[in-house]
Amino acid sequence: QLQASGGGLVQAGGSLRLSCEASGITSDYYLIAWFREAPGKDREEVSCISTTDGAPRYADSVKGRFTISRDSAKNTVFLQMDSLKPEDTALYTCAAASGEYGSSCAIVAARKYLPYWGRGTLVTVSS
Repeated sequence: QLQASGGGLVQAGGSLRLSCEASGITSDYYLIAWFREAPGKDREEVSCISTTDGAPRYADSVKGRFTISRDSAKNTVFLQMDSLKPEDTALYTCAAASGEYGSSCAIVAARKYLPYWGRGTLVTVSS
């Protein structure tokens, strides 16, 4: 079960930190990815972090502005979003996979099935 939080309204140039708490993942090998969906647009991968990969993945549109990190003790992943732009406005959702579904962010890039999804948290960036 995934619980996303931390969304809100912020002015352009501001920051927000999203959290995704993953309960029930018993494996030491898992990935957690952030996606976003803006009105009228397709869902896009924002970032992904894995316990098996060397480095996290970022969409080109957020590289240098967003940072994903993991607190393994709390099974929580954070998405620090800085220098926010109006085009970052979207519903942000976290998803996870582990075990037989895979644990590398490569499966996210390959658009493979992710079995665990949380409810989204809305981020609104005003200009």
